Amino acid sequence: MDIFKYGGASLQSPDRIKQVANIIQQHKEKKLLVVVSAMGKTTNALEEVVALAMAKKDFNTELGAIKSYHVNQAKALNVLPEVQTELSTHFEKLNRLANQMGEYDFIYDQVVALGELISSVIVAAYLKSVGLPAQWADARQYIKTNNAYREAKVNWRETEKLAQPLQHQKLTVTQGFIGSTPDNFTTTLGRDGSDFTAGIFGFCLNAKSVTIWKDVPGVMSADPKRRANAIVFEELPYKEAAEMTYFGASVIHPKTIKPLANRGIPLYVKSFIEPTLPGTKIYECRVAKLPPLIVYKENQCLISCKVTDYTFVDEPQLAVIFKAISDYNVRINLMQNSAISFSFCVDYRERKIMKLIEALGQQFEVYFNTNLTLITVKNYDSKTSAEFRATPGLILEQSSRSTLQVLVKGNA
Repeated sequence: MDIFKYGGASLQSPDRIKQVANIIQQHKEKKLLVVVSAMGKTTNALEEVVALAMAKKDFNTELGAIKSYHVNQAKALNVLPEVQTELSTHFEKLNRLANQMGEYDFIYDQVVALGELISSVIVAAYLKSVGLPAQWADARQYIKTNNAYREAKVNWRETEKLAQPLQHQKLTVTQGFIGSTPDNFTTTLGRDGSDFTAGIFGFCLNAKSVTIWKDVPGVMSADPKRRANAIVFEELPYKEAAEMTYFGASVIHPKTIKPLANRGIPLYVKSFIEPTLPGTKIYECRVAKLPPLIVYKENQCLISCKVTDYTFVDEPQLAVIFKAISDYNVRINLMQNSAISFSFCVDYRERKIMKLIEALGQQFEVYFNTNLTLITVKNYDSKTSAEFRATPGLILEQSSRSTLQVLVKGNA
């Protein structure tokens, strides 16, 4: 069995969904499990619905736009009669869940997960309409997690056991990004987690390969919109790819590599726009003299904890800081300490980060800066070192033998 994953960009229009079908048609001799994301920018739109609902504001305009978008997709693909009942059920549920009172992260997962469910219903129906033997599957029946909503942890043993029947299907269409708790409440695996879903199914089904279809020709040395001289890597070792994703390279979700590397399953990153291009193969290999890889991570927050009695920041105080970070399920992207303060950089999710800052403020004097960009240069050389150390608005820099990181104000 092989795993294909298609993101929102590859499903944002009828023409692109038809291209997805063409690619699957070219691989119809294989057993395939196809993982799909929400269409286009649907996840962003559903996040806005949740935000409005939690603020007790009217969200009917936003909800209406989401519904119209998907109905028009189904109409253009000539599958609306086949999916009309399911779409109506999902949108009724969406409206009901958004009006439900509850903890933010829980409501978020119940609402936002519907983007993938609706997308997969339309895609599966279209594949059937063009003669492909697609069977729809609810990922929540197979991927079991804990109840850490928005960042759920996978129960690997249970998931592997439940996933086995999928090996006997010729073509399965399922959802990325979502799972469920032992009590069958919906969870999500972290923003942009559909790649991780492909990795989970790849591991559990011992797939021959996993392919992530993107709107870029492969894994590149930098975002081509920012660096005109960015190149495509033909191949990358698992370790190098894992480090890239850790530092924020958005082409692959950070959790995707580990399950595949553990089973030696190759990961391909290919272009759905030009599927004949070779793309990038990620596997156990050695690549000599990799060029600098440049990753930009926006919407960062720098938090500094300063002791209040002029003592040094020692191990017991660091333990307090790290426990708070762990308790609020926050991941550090960069950290640095001095004699009397400890600073760390994190993704800025306002609700979560402000709660963390409030907790740390009980023992420390806390300062924070938002609207920052973290730039990481892996395998830096003297030229890139000089360039990025001179970036305007630089407020922090740090380097090791192979990696340079600079934190700058605004969007660099």
